[in-house]
Amino acid sequence: MVDTSQERIYDEIEIEDMTYDPVTQLYTYPCPCGDRFEINIEDLRDGEEIAVCPSCSLMIRVIYEVEDLPAAA
Repeated sequence: MVDTSQERIYDEIEIEDMTYDPVTQLYTYPCPCGDRFEINIEDLRDGEEIAVCPSCSLMIRVIYEVEDLPAAA
């Protein structure tokens, strides 16, 4: 587990390893608790890089480049 001064990050995940749903505009990734980490594409465009699991509150850091995100609708 990566431990930073401000937050506890479970892992760092490349965005290519996440699943994108164009309907909900969410990137998701399986969480060890059985749920999934989620982050909205607009949050990513705004520079946010932390995805949170809504069930257990674990966090992952998403590694990405803004220019590689799908175009805005």
